[in-house]
Amino acid sequence: MIDIDRIRADTPAVARLAYLHNAGAALMPTAVVAAMKQHIDLESEIGGYAAADRQADRLEAVYGSVARLVNAAPDEIALMENATVAWQMAFYALPFRNGDRILTAEAEYAANYVAFLQVAKRTGAVIDVVPSDASGELDIEALERMIDERVKLIAITWVPTNGGLVNPAAAVGKIARAHNIPYLLDACQAVGQMEVDVEAIGCDMLSATGRKFLRGPRGTGFLYVRRALLQQLEPPMIDHFAAPWVSRDEYRLRDDARRFETWENNYAARLGLGAAVEYALDIGLGPIEQRCRMLADRLRSGLASIRGVTLRDLGRTPGSIVSFTMEGYEADAIVRSAAAASITIGASDPSSTRIDAEIRALPPVVRASPHYYNMEAEIDRLIAHLAGLAPQ
Repeated sequence: MIDIDRIRADTPAVARLAYLHNAGAALMPTAVVAAMKQHIDLESEIGGYAAADRQADRLEAVYGSVARLVNAAPDEIALMENATVAWQMAFYALPFRNGDRILTAEAEYAANYVAFLQVAKRTGAVIDVVPSDASGELDIEALERMIDERVKLIAITWVPTNGGLVNPAAAVGKIARAHNIPYLLDACQAVGQMEVDVEAIGCDMLSATGRKFLRGPRGTGFLYVRRALLQQLEPPMIDHFAAPWVSRDEYRLRDDARRFETWENNYAARLGLGAAVEYALDIGLGPIEQRCRMLADRLRSGLASIRGVTLRDLGRTPGSIVSFTMEGYEADAIVRSAAAASITIGASDPSSTRIDAEIRALPPVVRASPHYYNMEAEIDRLIAHLAGLAPQ
């Protein structure tokens, strides 16, 4: 069971806000804020280098915390400044040649897709989009049919930025492993919202952020790279931390995933990330996932009863991102109206998931994303507010 009273006491802003924008940046618990402030104070007292040396054990422990979060080994984890950099360091480390194929999904995130386009432009690689099934999820049978010897990467977003969709990540992993194809999974919206097990999923690389459902600070993220693949990858950029300069004409890449890192880091933010991971692990990702789905289902049910509201979600078991439009209102206008009522939600532009948006002719959509610290009453507040905007 989740101790909601304790968790809300750790989240002071909920006393004045119905905060339903966790797919953007969640509210940090006090333990995360304290970890960061304490380190900044220490840096101000003894200097950044000395502070990092004094906190070396705690900084090292963050790797172990993240590894436990995703069921990996600490040496398979790199700590990054955000999820995009984590994803890019993995993707651009892969070699592509003319005619190589990259398979992705219809709801792929814009930041990833433009990287595909750049590599295709540079190398002559080909991007092939796997169609969705009737539910809106990536069609596993279609994926299987598209596999051939030219496929050099399968890269999908597990939980897209809008649409509520949860793609069948583990089913994709089975196909990738069966054909020995590298599999890069964008888990930016999944980590912190649901249980993540890289062994069960079968991905070779996974990127994630700290600021969303994990409730960590902005400017943090991480990359998982399976040990068996790690030794085959040379990062697209290196420094003397990733690859020590061992002689005048030679560098040697680190043996662990930290070959994707650089020497300088925001150590206060890293400690905040570690605190966020431990906070989530202490509650349990299973209970977190159950409560997130319950709150999101409650919101969808309420929205479905409001005249003029159209739900825009996909998938058999949608997650905690609820997307909708409302007749007569632009998405940004709804966001502003809710903010005036102390309800925080967001919006998502079609350019974020252009292929999916074009297929479904989506306008900008409103995005509400409850988390485990929310109360049913806060869900109902949003529903009541929107009902008040609807034509009578």
